[in-house]
Order: sequence, then C-alpha cells, then structure tokens
Amino acid sequence: MSIKEVNQHVTSNKNDTVEMGHIFAEIKLSNPRNQFLTPIVTRALADTGALMLCIPEHIAIQLELEMESKREVTVADGRSMNVPYAGPIKVEFQDRFCYVGALVLGDEVLLGALPMEDMDLVLSPVRREVTVDPCSPNIPHARVK
Repeated sequence: MSIKEVNQHVTSNKNDTVEMGHIFAEIKLSNPRNQFLTPIVTRALADTGALMLCIPEHIAIQLELEMESKREVTVADGRSMNVPYAGPIKVEFQDRFCYVGALVLGDEVLLGALPMEDMDLVLSPVRREVTVDPCSPNIPHARVK
C-alpha cells in the first residue's frame, strides 16, 4: 500500500478504516439506561496499548451518560490528569457488544484492550483491521482460568 493510498483513508472493509498506519473500527455507542436516545455510530482508534474506552465530552453529553467519578490517567506524553469516568456505555462491533465505563477525554474515540477483549476482537496488523476472533466466530470467548 502506498503512502498516498494510506493518506486517502483507504477503506479496508465496511467496519474498518486505515489511516497513517493506525487501525480504526466503526463502533456503535449507546446508553443502556436510556433506550430512547439514538445510538452514536463512530470511528474509533483501536489501541491495545490503552486499557479503557475513551470518548470525547460531546459524546458523553449526547448519550446523557452519568459522570460517576474521576480517574487519574497518564497520557502518551507522560502527563497525569484527572478525567471524568462516565457510564455505563454499551459498545457494539458487528454482532458483538459489551458494557463498560468510559474515560472522558480527547477529541476522538479510543477503543482500548478491555472492551476489545470483552467482545473477543483481534487486530490484524498485516490487514490493518479489527475482526472478531476467527477461533470463536459465533460467540465471544473468554479465558477465565
């Protein structure tokens, strides 16, 4: 894949987008406590180096999420800060879903390792896409031993 193609946001399939070597996935976010609100379909950066789901403040406001508490986080440049922790939030990818809390910070959705593990999703660096685990295509698998 050429740099020009990557810079043009080449779509690898209907749920994932490649941009500058990063892997993005299309996910749906909703408030399970308020079924009357329209879910938000958004593009999320899939990052196994981050644990949590992170959402911008405008998404927390649109979904009317409760700000449960504050969490201290360390961001990529080493700074520590306190950020709101909101939830619960339902995260959906294809036919998989999970319920998590979310850190409210930044300007884009970040899909961390915990929600990806909960939905049994895997990243393919070669194909630059998020997929359900091919070893368990019909139901998420969790190792509990």
